[in-house]
Amino acid sequence: MKPRKLLAMLLVLSSFFIFIFGVGNTAFGAEEYIYVSCMGNLEFFNAHKYGWKWAGERLGVKTTYVGPAEYDLNAMTAAFDQAIAKQPKGIVVFAVEPVLTPTINKAVDAGIPVVTILGDLPDSKRLAFVGSHQYTLGFLGGKRLADAMNGKGKVAVLSIPGVKMFDDREEGFRAAFKDFPGISVVQVGDTRADTVTAINVAKDIMLRHPDLAGFACTDSTGGIGSATAAEETGKAGKVKIVSMDRNSDVLQKIQKGVITGTVVQNDASMPYWALLVLYNHVHNQPPLTTNNSAAQVSSEPDVVYTSVNYADKSNLKYFLDANKMYKP
Repeated sequence: MKPRKLLAMLLVLSSFFIFIFGVGNTAFGAEEYIYVSCMGNLEFFNAHKYGWKWAGERLGVKTTYVGPAEYDLNAMTAAFDQAIAKQPKGIVVFAVEPVLTPTINKAVDAGIPVVTILGDLPDSKRLAFVGSHQYTLGFLGGKRLADAMNGKGKVAVLSIPGVKMFDDREEGFRAAFKDFPGISVVQVGDTRADTVTAINVAKDIMLRHPDLAGFACTDSTGGIGSATAAEETGKAGKVKIVSMDRNSDVLQKIQKGVITGTVVQNDASMPYWALLVLYNHVHNQPPLTTNNSAAQVSSEPDVVYTSVNYADKSNLKYFLDANKMYKP
């Protein structure tokens, strides 16, 4: 065979193998796992999208992220139903409200394992929950705020009362304050997860308590709201603020010295651990019985709590750089 023809044949063969083992992996039916969420327009979920894609690349599977950009549970449920119709190997869902329970059960009844993430619905048929221990988030935040206040002063909590996730965080803050008799919680403000509302609520609290020493915030809205209120009333840096989550606006306020620090969920790694639970359920179940499925037993953890971290000026740069990396 002439060298030119041989070279051409080798090029064709190499292209074929690249197609089969590279790009063609998806085309030829690589197993798919789907993440169903909402509020995808929030910067918080950039880390989840990035971590989900990263996890799929590490395990060699197709990972798809779906759901509405806003807080629209009807649209989220519709996206969930569409995900079930695709018959993926597994589904991860942000279990934000109990209204999703029937759809989780529907997926499981269809033979699709479901892992809840961030929020949990333990009364559903979900396989496992992966996310933060909400009480621990608040407890760490409370310890950090108490240290910043030198263990004394009046504190206001900015939260979303009535939502279990945030109530658990508030409970953690309060538990941490019990070790500091000089600290008293004087008011709880409802931000309604809205920045403008949070600013107005924080200003009103500061007016009622001119000697307020700190804000304990159960979400980033409270952090930005109290920081803006402190700036606009000339108390930036004087009132200590511990926020929640690592949004860029929160990190920038830390950089300016307005926010003391923020409690960071292990957001980028949650999707990885969630995918691992699903992948191992499909491929690597330890033999708890001779037939786990027939015996209706589970051999994997049903709760995976990811680590809790804290960002302040000492490590701020790394979180800011990561936020740039996560941008779509």
